[in-house]
Amino acid sequence: MPRVTQPQSARIYAILTIAILAVSLAAIFVRLADAPGVVVAFWRMAIACLVLLPWTLRALRRTPLAAGTGWASVAAGVLLGIHFATWISSLSYTTVAASVTLVATIPLWVAMLAWLVLGQPPTLTVLLGVLTAVAGGAVIAFGDTGGGASGATAPLLGNGLALVGAMAGAGYLLLGRSAQRHGLSLQAYVGVAYAVAALVLAPLPLLFAHAYLDYPAASYLWVVLLALVPQSIGHTGINFALKHLDPTKVATATLLEPVGAGLVAWWLFTEMPGPLTLIGASLVLAGVLLTVRSRSPLVQQTPSGT
Repeated sequence: MPRVTQPQSARIYAILTIAILAVSLAAIFVRLADAPGVVVAFWRMAIACLVLLPWTLRALRRTPLAAGTGWASVAAGVLLGIHFATWISSLSYTTVAASVTLVATIPLWVAMLAWLVLGQPPTLTVLLGVLTAVAGGAVIAFGDTGGGASGATAPLLGNGLALVGAMAGAGYLLLGRSAQRHGLSLQAYVGVAYAVAALVLAPLPLLFAHAYLDYPAASYLWVVLLALVPQSIGHTGINFALKHLDPTKVATATLLEPVGAGLVAWWLFTEMPGPLTLIGASLVLAGVLLTVRSRSPLVQQTPSGT
């Protein structure tokens, strides 16, 4: 069996850092797009799929879909579409604080699934780091909305949707790692997964009685940037890191997204973060630091049935 070249640790972490910075711009671009969430989500995935299509087709010729990688890529795309659909929909029924807090549990679900499905139990340090970072995400969420904000029309439904979104996001991360570790190239995987996610999201604007088009020109500009930067660069970089790093560490690192988004909002919109937001950001940073410093930074490249 030919030896697989392992990227250097510094390069992997550099790509993950760039990816986190890219996804941190998502909330800013969504806000500036000023269009219904399900419409933005659909066009985000559709445009990203079209942009990556030439690389996807070339990559699929080099590493065609097989039985294992094919179902993993398609299932990951379905889960990515479910993640966007359920989380965005949850905001119509529950508070932003509750929705963001429940979605921030993705690292916990990744750790649990990695343990139950992949046989990779988290160390005590990893578990402590995940819990600390998730707690920080919760503090940020409640700090941004003032805690018990009203406006939850159907909190049980909304909270359930957000929780489903978190579990779907965790499954998407793990399935992407599995497809790549079984030999599918990154370009082939993300092209298939993003296309499937776009198909899952395609009927939602119609179901929610939103127009697919007929928005200001500026809205299209921000949606295109959303597809190019947070999706094509951010999510693709995260998927690259998943192939080489512990999936729980990568999932925990994504909790830096609200911290980065807050800093950008501070710079662009002069939105000064409150004390709770600063405390939460410190907890997130501490949790991520605990997680990434634990165990060996790289995983073995030989497929092991995952």
